[in-house]
Amino acid sequence: MLKAVSNRIARMEAFIAALLAGAVTLLVLLNIVSRAMGHAIYWVDELAIYSMVWMTFFTTSVLLKKRQSVSVTILTDWFGAGIRQWLAVFSDLMVLLFATFLFYLCWKWYDPLTLIQQGFDLQAFQAQTFNFMYAENTNTLGLKKFWVWLALPLFSFSLSVHALSNLIDQLRPSPAVAGETV
Repeated sequence: MLKAVSNRIARMEAFIAALLAGAVTLLVLLNIVSRAMGHAIYWVDELAIYSMVWMTFFTTSVLLKKRQSVSVTILTDWFGAGIRQWLAVFSDLMVLLFATFLFYLCWKWYDPLTLIQQGFDLQAFQAQTFNFMYAENTNTLGLKKFWVWLALPLFSFSLSVHALSNLIDQLRPSPAVAGETV
């Protein structure tokens, strides 16, 4: 069940990352053309940067789910299969701990419960928490920055799901090992 959910999330993330990669390309080309014509569109740079940031988070989540991130295996190649298995479990556990801790930090940062308690009154929320994240605008787009920063809690949540799924898979005995008796 969790693996199926993780796989669905990864497919959505890969699709969104591909769309964002295309958007970044088009935005950069638009920027080049508009500057060459002497009429730069000032918000294009900012939108391209935010698109690239979101694309990076989605792509990173998918790569970690598929265990395709860059790694140095010079040390692990010396060990036998058993030790490599436990190192893989340790790696998955560290990714899970990182992702859940990042999600916790994002929860504290966004502080949705206090925002709800204040009836979504941003001024009351800011007065109580001294948290002004919901009031800040982007430089040129005029969006509230919390929409841009939402990439972090989404990333940490999806990475937590992927890491837990990978950890459970890693801890399950392989079919060949399950049938053996000691």
